[in-house]
Amino acid sequence: MARLKGKLSKEEWKELRSNALYSRGDRSKKGNLNTRIVWNEKGHYFQLEVANPLHSTKRVAERMTFKLHVPEKRFNEVAQLTMAQETFVKNEKGKIKTIEYYEPYTIELKIRNGKCYVLLTYDIAVYGKELTYGDDIPSERVAGMDINIDKIAVSILTREGRRLESKTFYCHEMEYVRGNRRSNIAGEMAKEIIDYLLSWNVGVFILEELNIKQTHDTNKTFNRKTTQFAYRKMHKALMARGLKDGFTIKQVNPAYTSVIGRFKYSHMYGLSVHEAASFVIGRRGLGMDEKIPKKLLQHLKEKVKPHLIALLGSMEESEKANKSGKQKRQFLALLLKNIHTFKEHHNWKLWNVIHKTLRIKNQDILLLEEV
Repeated sequence: MARLKGKLSKEEWKELRSNALYSRGDRSKKGNLNTRIVWNEKGHYFQLEVANPLHSTKRVAERMTFKLHVPEKRFNEVAQLTMAQETFVKNEKGKIKTIEYYEPYTIELKIRNGKCYVLLTYDIAVYGKELTYGDDIPSERVAGMDINIDKIAVSILTREGRRLESKTFYCHEMEYVRGNRRSNIAGEMAKEIIDYLLSWNVGVFILEELNIKQTHDTNKTFNRKTTQFAYRKMHKALMARGLKDGFTIKQVNPAYTSVIGRFKYSHMYGLSVHEAASFVIGRRGLGMDEKIPKKLLQHLKEKVKPHLIALLGSMEESEKANKSGKQKRQFLALLLKNIHTFKEHHNWKLWNVIHKTLRIKNQDILLLEEV
């Protein structure tokens, strides 16, 4: 698109098209046939070998070698992946023979700001599993997680739904850093949270289902997209780390978890809204329903219902006639109907009324200024 609009020169366009090289992994070719990472015994460093088809002898491509910088925290990981592993097999005569094998890995080379970066992709062993909605929880302790762009709230629960502890992990940088740094933060945060779960001997953790994650953000479109992108990064990092470390993971519908947490558990346990929401998520994963407290039902009948009736009665005839007025009347009538018939339907309808009409200030339940 930038090229069509004249914002990109032909040379820049060609450079962007040719600044990447992709080489697929192959187990039978020492991990990768054309682009390979090897250990230099003399220099004690990793080097990258790239096949050069322009200079070959006897149908064997010569290899260009480049010194490769591997971050210290990734050194053992790269060494284990690229160096030969040994296994023992018996031949036809019954003799044991040692065979070397390599794990396959795919390499992508990219040029950015004059530097060449090596991106490794490979399969990892997964010891955990995902549960479906109806599956039972196999662990005595579970954790519910409420993921936000700048924080992750975690609540530890027993299998019976009793809260043990809640904690918030902060990651304020996720709001403004670039993509690569955002991935690093997500990975570090996931490791910290998994270590915390292990300290509590948690076997299962429960997340909001990614595809139906609700957002009530009122920021501009770009900010909403950034928020969702960061959320997905964090969600993916927790899923990957959890499955790798042997956790069982369950995803649940996130509908009204924050509302339920705010009005039902925040004051009861002295929790923040997000920690209370994580507690609700954990209970939902255990298959527990959230009934409306009697205090809230009393507010709906004594304050909300008369307030909605008064709003309907105060509408001017001209307002009732226009399109927005008709929509408002239908909306108010629906809220009143949900209050009147809440026993006949799922209690989420009543939690929706609470979300639309009530707020909490200094632990007091008050009416919203506008409905």
